[in-house]
Amino acid sequence: MKKAIHFGAGNIGRGFIGQLLAASGYEITFVDVAAALVDDINALKKYNIEIVGDNPQRILVENVSAINSDKDPDKLYEAIAAADIVTTAIGPNILKFIAPNIAKGLTLRLKANTAPLNIIACENMVGGSTVLKNFVYEALDDETKALADKYIGFPDAAVDRIVPLQKNDEKLLVKVEPYCEWDVDATAVKGEKPAIDGLTYVDNLKAYIERKLFTVNTGHASIAYVAYQKGIKDIASAMNDEAVVQAARDVWAETGALLVAKYGFDEEKHAAYIKTTESRFKNPHLSDEVTRVARGPKRKLGAADRLVSPAVQLTERGKSCTALAKIIAAALKFDFAGDSEAQEVQAYIKEQGIENAVTHFTEISKDSALFAEILRAYNA
Repeated sequence: MKKAIHFGAGNIGRGFIGQLLAASGYEITFVDVAAALVDDINALKKYNIEIVGDNPQRILVENVSAINSDKDPDKLYEAIAAADIVTTAIGPNILKFIAPNIAKGLTLRLKANTAPLNIIACENMVGGSTVLKNFVYEALDDETKALADKYIGFPDAAVDRIVPLQKNDEKLLVKVEPYCEWDVDATAVKGEKPAIDGLTYVDNLKAYIERKLFTVNTGHASIAYVAYQKGIKDIASAMNDEAVVQAARDVWAETGALLVAKYGFDEEKHAAYIKTTESRFKNPHLSDEVTRVARGPKRKLGAADRLVSPAVQLTERGKSCTALAKIIAAALKFDFAGDSEAQEVQAYIKEQGIENAVTHFTEISKDSALFAEILRAYNA
C-alpha cells in the first residue's frame, strides 16, 4: 500500500486531505504535537467523516496512524524516508516549525533512496509549498540541496473545503461540506504525478489560486465583516440578511470581472462558480461564528491577500472597486476583543490615525483613488 505522511491531524487534515488520500489507496500517517489526538488515532486506527447537507453521507477512513513529532522525531524521519507523498494542513504560520523535521527526513531519505517525492502544502495561502521549500532548504547542506533539486518536488496547491469549528461526542469524527477542490501545479511535480481522486493537476495554478482566493475567501470575509457591523453572530444568519448577501454579490461582481479579464475564465462558468460558493455559505449545517471567519484582519488586509489584492488589480485596470473598498473599511472597523490582530489594528488606528493605518496595513498609496474610496467608506 502507498504511504502518505500528512502534517496536521486536525479537522481539515482528517476531513479533507486525509479523506482523499485514503480513498486513493494510501496508508496515512498523521503527524502532530497534540498528544491526546495522536493517541486516539493510534488507538482507533480509523475515523468517520460526515458529509453534511441535503444528501448526508458517512465515510469511514481506515489504515491510519499517527506520530508525535515532539516525542518520536526519529520515527518521523524514517517515515519521510519511506513515503510516497507528503502533505500538510497545519496553517501558514506553522510551516517554518515543521521544516527542520522534513529536512532531516529528506536527508535520511536521499542518502539511500532517490525515488521522487512530492511535498504539497495544502494551506490557505498563495505559494504554500514554495514557502515550505524555502524553510526546508535553510536546514539542508549543499549536497542534500542538490539532490533535493533533482528528486524532491514542492508543487504549490490551491485547496478549498469548509470545515467549521465543531465539537463532536464521537472521537475523531469530522463534519465537512460536500464540496471540495484540490488543484496542484503540474509543472512542479517530480516524477510520476501521484494519482489522487479529487486532485486536479493544472498548468496555470495562479489562475485557480486567485479564483478561489478572490471568490471563496473574499466572499467569506466580506460576509463576516458586514455581518459583524450589523451585530449578526453566525454565517447562516448572515446569509438570511439581504444587505449582507447583496454586499457579497457586489464584491463578487468586481472580483469576477477581474478574474474573467485576467485569466479568460468563461463568464457563465464563473457565474456558476460564484452561485455555488454562495450556496455553500448558506448550508446551515456548516454555519460558523462571524468572529471566527473575520479573525486575523491584519493578515486579511495584506497587499497580497483576499481584499486588497483584487481591489488594487482592478484599480490598475481602471475599473471601479467600490464594493471591495467598503469591505476593506469594514475590516478596519473589526474590533472584536477576542482577536489579537483586531486589537492591534484598532490600537494603530487610535495612535496613528486611519489614514496612516490604511497605508500601513494595506500598502495602498495615499494619493490613489482607492485610498480615497476606502476613507470615504470608513468615515461613512
